Amino acid sequence: MSLLTFYVLAIVFIATLVRSTFGFGESLVAVPLLVLLIPIEIAVPLSVLISILIAAFVVVQDRKQIHFNSAKWLVIFAALGIPFGLLLLIYGNENLTKLVLGILIILYSIYSLLYKSNFRLETDHKYWLFLCGFFSGVFGGAYGLNGPPLVIYGNMRNWTAKHFRATLQAYFLPASTLAMFGYWYQGLWISTVTYYFLISIPAIIPAILLGRYFNHQLKDGVFLKYVYLGLIGVGIVLLGQSFF
Repeated sequence: MSLLTFYVLAIVFIATLVRSTFGFGESLVAVPLLVLLIPIEIAVPLSVLISILIAAFVVVQDRKQIHFNSAKWLVIFAALGIPFGLLLLIYGNENLTKLVLGILIILYSIYSLLYKSNFRLETDHKYWLFLCGFFSGVFGGAYGLNGPPLVIYGNMRNWTAKHFRATLQAYFLPASTLAMFGYWYQGLWISTVTYYFLISIPAIIPAILLGRYFNHQLKDGVFLKYVYLGLIGVGIVLLGQSFF
C-alpha cells in the first residue's frame, strides 16, 4: 500500500465515522484534508460518492428510525434552493459569504449550548420545513453545507440521536445522488474517482458500523451538545477559509 493510498483511507475512515455518528459533516473533514494530496476535482466527487454509500447503508439498516415525511419535504424544498446556491457560488463573494455564514453558525451554536429553548414542533410544519430545507439547498449548492439548517429543524422537532442520524441519511441519499449526476454530466466523475472510491470501501463499512454504535450510546441531550460543538468547528473552518 502506497503512502498516498493509506492517507486517503485514513481520511475516509475518520470522515465516515463523523458522518455515521452525527449524521452529517463528513465533507468538511474529508475535502480539506484530501485536497492536500489529491486534486479538488477528485476529492469533491469522491466525497459525494462516499456520502451516497453511507446514506444508502444507513437507510437500509435503520429505516424504522427515519421520519420519512420530514425527509421528503426537506429534499423537495432543498431542490428549490440549490439553483440559488449555484448562483451564489458563481456570482457571490465567496470569502464574505463564508465569513458571514461562519459567524452565524458559531453564534447560533453557542446560543443553543448556553440557552435551552422551549420552542418545539410537535409535528412537521411546512413553514419551517420550507425555511430549513430551502436554506440547506442554498448552502449545499454553494458550499456543500447542507447540515446546519437540518440540525435546526431536527432540534425543533426534538429528534432523538437515532432519528436524527437516520432521517438525515434519507435526505442525503437523493440529494447526493443528484449532485453525483451533475458531476457525471460535467465530466467530473472520472475513473480516478471510481478507483479511490472502490479502494475506500473497506474503510467505509467498518466506520459506518462503529459510528452507529457510538450514535446509539449517546444520550439525546449529550448528542445535541456534540452536534453544536461540531457546528462551531464548521464555523471556525469557514472563518479560516474566508481569511486564508
